[in-house]
Parts: sequence; structure tokens; C-alpha cells
Amino acid sequence: MGEQTAIEWTDATWNPVTGCTKVSAGCDNCYAAAFARRRLRHTYLPRRPAVETEENAEDPFAVRLWPERLGQPERWSQPRMIFVNSMSDLFHKDIPQQFVRRIFEVMLTCDRHIYQVLTKRPARAAAFWASNAEELGYAEIPAHIWLGTSIEDQRVAYRRSHLIRVPAAVRFLSCEPLLGPLDLDLDGIHWVIVGGESGPNHRSMESSWACTIREQCRRDSVPFFFKQWGGNTAKAGGRLLDGREWSEFPDVVASAASIAAVT
Repeated sequence: MGEQTAIEWTDATWNPVTGCTKVSAGCDNCYAAAFARRRLRHTYLPRRPAVETEENAEDPFAVRLWPERLGQPERWSQPRMIFVNSMSDLFHKDIPQQFVRRIFEVMLTCDRHIYQVLTKRPARAAAFWASNAEELGYAEIPAHIWLGTSIEDQRVAYRRSHLIRVPAAVRFLSCEPLLGPLDLDLDGIHWVIVGGESGPNHRSMESSWACTIREQCRRDSVPFFFKQWGGNTAKAGGRLLDGREWSEFPDVVASAASIAAVT
């Protein structure tokens, strides 16, 4: 899994871990959980969960480790943006810290790619880096590894305060699925993604919610990416906001593309 993806803000996905558990309203209609249980159960079920219990042994979306996938980024010769663990959360409590460290070692060593790590557990991300930075050999996370957190409504806006404790050159917010109006503090944030929910049980997003975030980004000179309106399918509502697509990225993308062009 991983070579291709329809996610607009990345080029590929890489899943050395699969599976997760719900932590907030944004998880209610999780696409990854539905995909795992409907289409990938026969692939996932033979692999034992990282922490096996009677309850999760037959759950395709229990957390599972796939060490054989660790070498995948090295096999991709052309630089690309890689969404790390699109089918999981790298900082889930069931993932052994040693395995998270191995994933970081791959990202740090194979640095021709940009890695996009998105978590709903930014406090655990900050704690991981604080306890492992010295062993990994970096005081700060380099610019080719982006750390982001999901903020779907104001109730979880506190995640931003945990995220900025991570000494990353690029930190981002994913406001998807956007479930209500947000008043964001963008200090220390370098990119914002906004998107509506998709799927048969999708909850609608109001245009004013997306436009308000876009204006906050403009005010604070933060790149803004509008992913989708959502609907019964991910592409149903399209990507136009006020008559145009918004596909801004942090400056490091342009820098990486320039380097790739001359190497």
C-alpha cells in the first residue's frame, strides 16, 4: 500500500502502522476505519495487533505494525511528499516507542522526501521528541519532516498548544472534517488545511467556517489549502472556494522542488 493516493495535499502514503481508536468528534466517520473494515480486513486480520486483547483480536482496525514497510521510502527514487500513516496515528499509545523511533530514523536518513505526519495526539508527539531527540541526533525536527495536528472544532483547538511544543521547522493544522467555526491561534503554525467531511454519514460544512479560516491565514501570512467541500463522496462538492482553488504550501515545498530539479 502507498504508491498512489487521491489526497490532494500529498503525493503518496506510507503505512508502517495501521489502525487507531477514536478520540474526538472528527473520528466519528473515520474513512480509514471504514476502509479497513470493509475492504482490507482480509489483509489486516492475519497480522496480530500490536497490543492484543479479546476485544481487538478480530478488529481489522486495531493497531498493527508492519516493519516490512519501513524501507518503502528508500525504494522511491524520485522526491515526493509522503503522508505518514494515513491509516493510523503515529503517536497512538499502542505503538511501541522503539518502533516510532525506527520510523523517524527512516525519515531522517531518507531525506529526499517530505514527510507529513498528522496526529490527533500532539501531546504524545511532543513527549516522544523530548525523550528521543538526543538518541536520534537532532535538537529540532528538520524541515523535510512536517508535524501536524487535527482540529475539527473549537473543543479540540487546545491541540495547537501541544503541537507548538514540538521543535519542528514546519507545523501544520488539518481542519478536516471541519465541524464548526474556529478561532485559531496561528502563531508557530506554517500551514493550514481545511476540508469538509465525506461519506454516507457526512456532516455538512458551512462556507463561512472555511472562509473565516482562510482570512485568518491571510492575516497571519500562513499558507492555506482548501481540500474539498465533502459530500457523499470526497469529490462530490469539488474544491472551489469563492470561485477558485486554494492550494498553497509552505515555502519548503518550492525549495525541495528546486533541489530535485538540479540533482
